[in-house]
Amino acid sequence: VQLQAFGGGLVQAGGSLRVSCAASGRTFSSYVMGWFRQAPGKERDLVASINRSGGNTYYADSVKGRFTISRDNAKNTVNLQMNNLKPEDTAVYLCAAGPVFPGDEGMYSYWGQGTELTVSS
Repeated sequence: VQLQAFGGGLVQAGGSLRVSCAASGRTFSSYVMGWFRQAPGKERDLVASINRSGGNTYYADSVKGRFTISRDNAKNTVNLQMNNLKPEDTAVYLCAAGPVFPGDEGMYSYWGQGTELTVSS
């Protein structure tokens, strides 16, 4: 599966943004999908994950209550709605596909290119 993330940009603190990831191929629904982020000089962290059906989700503590992951298996897309953004959310956001929910970085087999989010204070 090939993944392409888009939707990043510059947002003021407290604002909202949605990033999306489009997948190619007919097997999208067979993958767990995850959103990771990597800030400059920091490790890549799992932000949110969603299981194959979309019925189960995982969030990192730092984004719980602010971010929502969703997927549309008919459209081969996974979205990350980000609300009440903070400067510390500034990072490159990457979508990934893998077999294990929620998994960790090493369990995701396919990666899209990143889309950059900058949150200004």
